[in-house]
Amino acid sequence: MKYGSFHTDSKALFDLMKAEEAFILGQPKRLAMWVDLYETQLTKEVVLELSGNLIRLQSHIRKLAIVGDYFSRHRLHRFLRKHADLFMAPIQYYDDPEDAKTWLVM
Repeated sequence: MKYGSFHTDSKALFDLMKAEEAFILGQPKRLAMWVDLYETQLTKEVVLELSGNLIRLQSHIRKLAIVGDYFSRHRLHRFLRKHADLFMAPIQYYDDPEDAKTWLVM
């Protein structure tokens, strides 16, 4: 899911999240997913919406790789760890998209 390059445009990001969510929920199998967060500002509102999006999709997530800068990865990781009982899919955090892809296909 390409959630990067939205900078501070959270409305456009949320619209994309809703469209992605509808598409993924229509898939018959669980997927290995990659979320790109580069160049998107993770405000509290964005973290809450993104985590809600991931929680609603978790029945369709086989494994999840989060790719972004250190601040974005750390902020989302800290939030999801606090709410670990809500999100149970295997998750890894990366700064390199190639490392994320490698883990997803393993």
